[in-house]
Amino acid sequence: MMKTIINTENAPSAIGTYSQAVKVNNTVYLSGQIPLVPETMEVVSDDFAAQAHQVFKNLSAVCDAAGGTLNDMVKVNIFLMDLSQFATVNDVMSQYFQQPYPARAAVQVSRLPKDVAIEIDGVMELPNVG
Repeated sequence: MMKTIINTENAPSAIGTYSQAVKVNNTVYLSGQIPLVPETMEVVSDDFAAQAHQVFKNLSAVCDAAGGTLNDMVKVNIFLMDLSQFATVNDVMSQYFQQPYPARAAVQVSRLPKDVAIEIDGVMELPNVG
């Protein structure tokens, strides 16, 4: 098994003992992204939709660094402080993904790092090359 650590300055640096992503063969395991602006490491806004957009931008940057795109994601886990934001998540997600959509879970949690409203992690499967 060959494990490659994925790291990019275009997404927030890790704020704990983890990597942005880990690639094993053609599978990439993406750590949770929260709505931090990579350049400042500050939360983008208190607005939920703005936070959701920033999370998808961060995930996209990590996918790109791993050699894929958001559309290569096969599983997405969405953690929300308030499940009533579910419709907004669907709207924002539809702006970043094309069908067929990845498998997905969305759950409400009691707290997230830096008291943000949303965190997303997932798994990406890179296409076979060659």
